[in-house]
Parts: sequence; structure tokens; C-alpha cells
Amino acid sequence: MAAVKKKSTARRASGIKGPPRADTVDGYFALIPEPARTRLGELRTIIRAAAPKNAIERIHYLMPSIEYKGALVCYAAFKNHLSLFPMNAQLTTDLGKEAGEYRTSKGTLQFALNKPLPKALITRIVKMRAAQNEED
Repeated sequence: MAAVKKKSTARRASGIKGPPRADTVDGYFALIPEPARTRLGELRTIIRAAAPKNAIERIHYLMPSIEYKGALVCYAAFKNHLSLFPMNAQLTTDLGKEAGEYRTSKGTLQFALNKPLPKALITRIVKMRAAQNEED
């Protein structure tokens, strides 16, 4: 009997088998094909503008992250959407109707590649997370 090839359980990020593996945020971006790379850059700009000035950008869980007194948010590109991970699953629920317009799952908000990013919502999430981290 022939051996059965086991399917990879890794997510297919932006058409790449499994998540891109990079040591730096710029290295991650280099692995993302267009148009997701440009859209991810827009998300990065919004996040960085909302984050405290002394926040640090690095790779965390194989994706770009912003850290400020601990994990603040992570973000990633996938084939048909961008994901924002607030690093607090309850936050998605707390946002209620405001987040309801976007596809959500436990701990993530998904933004379609072909629609404008919700700058005000993203800014609010980053600022809420920074405030939560300051309380801890």
C-alpha cells in the first residue's frame, strides 16, 4: 500500500505554503506578494501611528507585531484578507457592532484586500490595547 502524504495544517498566507518565515518585519514583507504587500503596508502605517512612540516592532508568532509593555497587536497577510490580532480575544467581543461589519473569529479581525481599511477602528483597537498594557 502506498504511503499517504499528510496535508500540511499550516495556514496558507498570501498563497505561500504555510506562514512566511522571516526574522524581521521587513523580511516578512519581502515574502508577501502584491497586492497584499501594499495593503499590509497601509495597515502597518495605521498601527504604528496609533501605537505609543516607544513601541517596538518585531516578529512574534511568525508575523509582524507591535509591542508596548508586552504584546500590543500582531498583523498578517493572507490570500484574500489582512488580519489584525489584538492579542486580547475579549476585545473583539467588546467592540460589538463597530467590529461587526468585519469578519471576526476568536482574537482576530479580518479586512478584505479590496476594501478600504477602517482607520478609526484600527486606531481605537491599538490605543485600547496600549491602555490595557499600561494597567497590567
